Amino acid sequence: MNDQAQTTSGSGEPSRFDRYTTSSGDGQPGGEKLIDLATVRGFIWRQRFVLLGVTATALLLGFILTLLATPIYEARSVVRVDPEQNDIFEGESLTPMISVMALDSYLATVARVVESRSVATQVVNSLKLDKNDAFLGIEPGARPEGLSDRQWTAQRLDMAIDTVLGNIDAEVPAQQRLVEIGYRSDDPQLAMQIANSYADSLLTDDLRRSLQKNAYAETYLRKEIVGLRGRLDDAQRRALGYARANGIIGESLLPTTEGGGSGASQTVTAANLGAISEQASEARARRIVAEQTWRAVVGTAAADMPAFIQSGAGQNLITQRSQLEAKLAELRQRYGPEHPDITESQAQLAALNGQINQLGGNFRESLRNTYESAARQESVLQGELRRISGETLDEQDRRVAFDQLNDDASALQTQLDALLTRYNQIAASANVTPSTITMLDRAARPKGPVSPNLINNLLIALVIGSGLALGLAVLRETLDDRLRSEEDVENKLGIPLLGVTPLVDKGEEMGESIALAEAHSSIRAALDFALSKPDHNIVLLTSSQSVEGKTTTAVAVAREYARLGRKVLLVDADLRRPSVAGRFGFKRPAKGFAEVLAGDALLKDVLLDSPTPGLDILPVGAIPPNPVEVISSPRVDEFFDHYRNVYNLILIDSPPIVGLADAPLLSRVADGVVFVVESNRAHFGQAKTALRRLRDGNAKMLGVVLTKFRALDAGYNYNYNYSYYTYGSKAKD
Repeated sequence: MNDQAQTTSGSGEPSRFDRYTTSSGDGQPGGEKLIDLATVRGFIWRQRFVLLGVTATALLLGFILTLLATPIYEARSVVRVDPEQNDIFEGESLTPMISVMALDSYLATVARVVESRSVATQVVNSLKLDKNDAFLGIEPGARPEGLSDRQWTAQRLDMAIDTVLGNIDAEVPAQQRLVEIGYRSDDPQLAMQIANSYADSLLTDDLRRSLQKNAYAETYLRKEIVGLRGRLDDAQRRALGYARANGIIGESLLPTTEGGGSGASQTVTAANLGAISEQASEARARRIVAEQTWRAVVGTAAADMPAFIQSGAGQNLITQRSQLEAKLAELRQRYGPEHPDITESQAQLAALNGQINQLGGNFRESLRNTYESAARQESVLQGELRRISGETLDEQDRRVAFDQLNDDASALQTQLDALLTRYNQIAASANVTPSTITMLDRAARPKGPVSPNLINNLLIALVIGSGLALGLAVLRETLDDRLRSEEDVENKLGIPLLGVTPLVDKGEEMGESIALAEAHSSIRAALDFALSKPDHNIVLLTSSQSVEGKTTTAVAVAREYARLGRKVLLVDADLRRPSVAGRFGFKRPAKGFAEVLAGDALLKDVLLDSPTPGLDILPVGAIPPNPVEVISSPRVDEFFDHYRNVYNLILIDSPPIVGLADAPLLSRVADGVVFVVESNRAHFGQAKTALRRLRDGNAKMLGVVLTKFRALDAGYNYNYNYSYYTYGSKAKD
């Protein structure tokens, strides 16, 4: 048991029993959390007075200020906004329109105009507010010294304008083309008048700006039209001059197309080129036909020529020859070759063939003449075509420059037409009211004040008070380094936790309540685990400051060990403010621990009779003038070395560490030190300093006992301390 239960060295690493005492924020085993319900709950409980006090104070102040505040009335007028854009540039429509993206910014601009100084000046002048002493908040006839009439009038005007601007409010309801104009004043009638005057001034200002915009548009367009006409005249003159100088002639010199672009008509040269080109094509076609016809009859007999056969004369001659040849054949069958009829028929046939050949030659010659004539005509037309083509190419070079001049003139003409149309539209719309803002609802006299509002003010006070209270509580919590829970002790001090004793009433503490007794039993068991050997141990109990419960813990642990049959010696080593004797109901004796060390008394003579068998109590007698010298004496080592073997356990109740050297000196004779920390009172800085002094003296730290633990201050449930201790009694019930 002893070797396995050993703690580590003074480095603060947890011992074996630490596994049974570590818990999460809710008292359950688990890892450490950055923030949990227990942390928040503890924070609220510890700072409850600050949170409740500051919040309640803020609510009270809000209530008082509400009762003392002057009633404020608000009147609201509503105007309707129909955005439009009367653009004066070509291509834009006069129809009122505004993009969806620009609507919000347009309405915001209108609202900003309402809150402008210029509109406020119109309202002040309209209602003569600068002459209203009550509105200005000055006494009638009051006037600062050193101001002239003009300066005083200007100052009153500025005061009135500033007052109006300080109470005006313009709002744009979501998804609506409306602007609500609200004015607040302690006079309901005046609030109504100013709200309506603001709406009227806004309408008047909008109408004036719209008329000014139309007038500007007409003036601008008129100026642009005059200038554009001059430019168009110059452009036309340049184009005509260039055409005259370069001989560019057409049916219409400067025609315009519907799309605004220019399209010059065909010139004479271009027309001639087209006609000659067409004639040349026709002549070539005729020549080809004539040539083919003539070549088809070259070397062909007259009777075989299609033209000859198709002619009436040719057909008649061929018919006669056929008849004559038939007759001659018949005569040859009947008569001899010398017959006169045969001779006559042959002569007629020869004459007829001669006629046929002569007529065929005439036809052949006619086709040749036709071909040659067509060829000559084609040649002439081709030559003319080449000449006119050259002229046309030269003209095209000049036409490029002319087209540019003509296009410029056409574009200017298009612009002039658009500006004239636009000007006519603007002039026609000038007689129509162009206002974009119209009155929707005039302000009525307020029936009741809007301020102060008790509910709203209390809510505001609650929010401000809660925020201030929370900030103050967080600040106090941040600056507060007190140790409150088991986690604080283990995580900050780095020492194993031996146990926790709950905070109980003074009577319960003296009478050892069930919860307190169970806590001390747990501490005793944990101390057994922490000690390196089972018997003859010397344990020192100390704390960083007084009244942390170290004496109570020492007495309770001594009793627990004695009840187990151990022989225990409880030594009161606090030579400055001894209290062990009083805990057992004894008065401080004349002799005690110091006298035993000095040899003036024997131990058995100064021991107090303990009500617990096995427990011996060594009190402090007369308080020595030099406690440190007594503790530093070598007789202290001799005393504890001697009685170590007499008792199973010696418990030393020492003075607190801060500011005193007693505890570090006594720690040299102890086998281990138990550091007692009072919950919610001991500061981390003091505890850390105390532990450093003990470690500097090579003290072996057994663990920490957290006393007077208050569950609510640590963030646990109220029954946290007692849930385990009452388990047995509940089971019996």
